[in-house]
Amino acid sequence: MTARIGVITFPGSLDDRDAQRAIALAGAEPVALWHADHDLQGVDALVLPGGFSYGDYLRAGAIAALAPIMAEVKDAAAKGMPILGICNGFQMLVEAHLLPGGLIRNANQQFIRRDQRLRVENADTAWTNAFAQGDEIVIPLKNGDGGYIADDETLKRLEGEGRVAFRYIGVNPNGSLNDIAGVVNEHGNVVGLMPHPEHAVEAGFGPDTTAAMRSGEDGAKFFDSAIAALAKAVA
Repeated sequence: MTARIGVITFPGSLDDRDAQRAIALAGAEPVALWHADHDLQGVDALVLPGGFSYGDYLRAGAIAALAPIMAEVKDAAAKGMPILGICNGFQMLVEAHLLPGGLIRNANQQFIRRDQRLRVENADTAWTNAFAQGDEIVIPLKNGDGGYIADDETLKRLEGEGRVAFRYIGVNPNGSLNDIAGVVNEHGNVVGLMPHPEHAVEAGFGPDTTAAMRSGEDGAKFFDSAIAALAKAVA
């Protein structure tokens, strides 16, 4: 049975169609969902995409975290559904307290756009199982409020429990504490990260590699991982 992965569109979402395309390229069925609904349409997994939901008023992701559909997202997370928050979606997940910490203005106070090197720190989540721990990947990054913060106790817990999913290497682009680029919840089903894997899924459109310009496809493994996790759950 083909996995059905929902992508929630909020006012100001920019990367919802890109996420849907990435899901389709991975072999799953993308399902468009709307922020004002209370219906997840029976999907097997969810993606909260990047953008500037509600214009990023108040704090990035703060208003979207209160959207009607987020009640269903919280219920689904508690039941173990794989949920991925990308950039603004990551901001929503921390604002909704589905992931710990917070995201603030980049340390240099500027919007950053670059192909970013990451190290996979946890390859045992619903969205990273196609990687090996320690893999170095390149994923596009574009944000203005990407500085990950948390109190000392939370940071120690994340590090000690292996819940840092990705770490910036080479350059820390936004001043994130401990070079953290993404984190995972304690059950391994909810992952958030600032870089955009949906922009690195198709040769000719991804980051440059040593093989060829725009040939990077490291982001495809995020969606492969979700499909594999869903298949394992029903096996």
